[in-house]
Amino acid sequence: MTAVATVAAPSPTLTERLGALESGQRMRMAIGALLLVAVVVGGIVLGNRPDYRVLYANLADKDGGAIVAQLSQMNIPYKHADGGSAILVPADRVHDVRLRLASQGLPKGSVVGFEMMESNRFGMTQFQERLTFQRGLEGELTRSIQALSSVQSARVHLALPNQNGFFREQQKPSASVLVSLYAGRTLDRAQLAGIVHLVSSSVPEMATSAVSVLDDTGKLLSEPADGSGVGRGVDAEQLQYTQQLEQTFTRRILDILEPIVGKGNVRAQVTADVDFTQTESTSESHRPNQTPDSGAVRSQQLIETGPGAGGPAAPSGVPGAVTNQPPGNATAPINGPAQTLAAAGAPGAGAQGALAGGKRESTINYEVDKTIRVVRASTGQVKRLSAAVVVNHQPSTDDKGVVTSVALTAEQIEKMTALVRETIGFSQERGDSVNLMNAPFAVQKAPQSDLPLWQQPEMHDLARSLAWPIGVVLLVALLLFGLVRPGLKAMAKPPPEPEADREESAQLDALVADDTERPPLLTNSATDEAQAGPTEAQLRLEGARKLARENPVAVANIVKEWMGSEAPA
Repeated sequence: MTAVATVAAPSPTLTERLGALESGQRMRMAIGALLLVAVVVGGIVLGNRPDYRVLYANLADKDGGAIVAQLSQMNIPYKHADGGSAILVPADRVHDVRLRLASQGLPKGSVVGFEMMESNRFGMTQFQERLTFQRGLEGELTRSIQALSSVQSARVHLALPNQNGFFREQQKPSASVLVSLYAGRTLDRAQLAGIVHLVSSSVPEMATSAVSVLDDTGKLLSEPADGSGVGRGVDAEQLQYTQQLEQTFTRRILDILEPIVGKGNVRAQVTADVDFTQTESTSESHRPNQTPDSGAVRSQQLIETGPGAGGPAAPSGVPGAVTNQPPGNATAPINGPAQTLAAAGAPGAGAQGALAGGKRESTINYEVDKTIRVVRASTGQVKRLSAAVVVNHQPSTDDKGVVTSVALTAEQIEKMTALVRETIGFSQERGDSVNLMNAPFAVQKAPQSDLPLWQQPEMHDLARSLAWPIGVVLLVALLLFGLVRPGLKAMAKPPPEPEADREESAQLDALVADDTERPPLLTNSATDEAQAGPTEAQLRLEGARKLARENPVAVANIVKEWMGSEAPA
């Protein structure tokens, strides 16, 4: 029995496969591969292209040229937009570039300051020099005002009269400032006062009342010199204070009720009546008349008239040692009752008898108690508070799981009303009022657009964002399945067999397919083994037949080699 060896045919190389293709197939495959590579490279390049953002906008030509020159020196890519008024740089480098340009003083905002004085030419007149100084001062003030966060741009106009010592009355300087603010921003009174003082302090002998500040709509922001704007400024502060007070009370109500009814289920509004009236009262009060012992003597006057008032008293009494005694103490105290004058010769008159026919008057003035009280009432007192509160119905779930809204009970409403009163500091004497209502809130439905889906702006934006990726995918698929895949299939097909090989393969197939039964030449023992199972020789023969069916070319080559090796014998 001859053994059959299995030998695999050598696989063709890539060059041989490409050579086996037709010229048209090779051309289409090459074009498809090139287009596929171009699409992939283009997608990678466009995907990695940096996103450009605005670095500066609305630039003057001078500032734009300086910034572009500096960007070129720093090797930073840039683009122009909006007709050259805006400069764009990569988005990841915007802040870095701004900081680096700011360190070099760019952009200058087309505002020129005192650097104008550096370019003085020979032969400049005094008027030109003074005008250049004024323009430089205006530029410096403009830069300072533009440094404010709310100011977008500014212009300063100075009126500097020519000072002359021969004039008896010198004209004072004045200034006007025009500011353009960013959208949604305002200047408060402190900032306006700062601008006014900045300008007035920069010019000698300029008063703050001589500085006017206007916005880009022509509205006067600063107070006029005659003081007519004081009321408007105070009204603005009063309105701001009232709004803050109302917002504070509203926030308190929401903070106390939202934990009970849930966030978004309560609405509150508070109206505050605030008294900003400035009052001053002066009162003077006097106490009732006091007793002489407790009163304070302010002045005292004693008047005596009569025959003995102007000279020595006439001698009287019994001569002797008693007459030479000094007179006793006065019997009329300062705060005591008035003493009665004794008539001349009256009994008990004693030494007073010398004033017979005379007159004595005593006047005492006491201090009058007086209290003066000056009361100035404070401004911003709350005269009355009115609170309106609306609470939504509470959700309730029944046994079947259906959610419904249930109104609050009268007891719950009363408790919530009491909470609101305590929160805002309710005062019955002041006339405060609190009204709490329970009602279902209206459910806001999303507005439905009447435009069809393909005309809605959202769909247009989505289509623009997906157009490029989808187009690239479709183009790649078209190239793969239309040009590259047919070429690859053609390369995978085996080359056609020659005519001689096909004839030998057909003969070998006929030989292998010959299943003619032959009488067994086996002994009884061999017959028993055959009946037990196929022998090793039969398995080899079956393997050779299977190889001939699956790979007839290889078997034909093997037989050809056998025949060629036996031919010389």
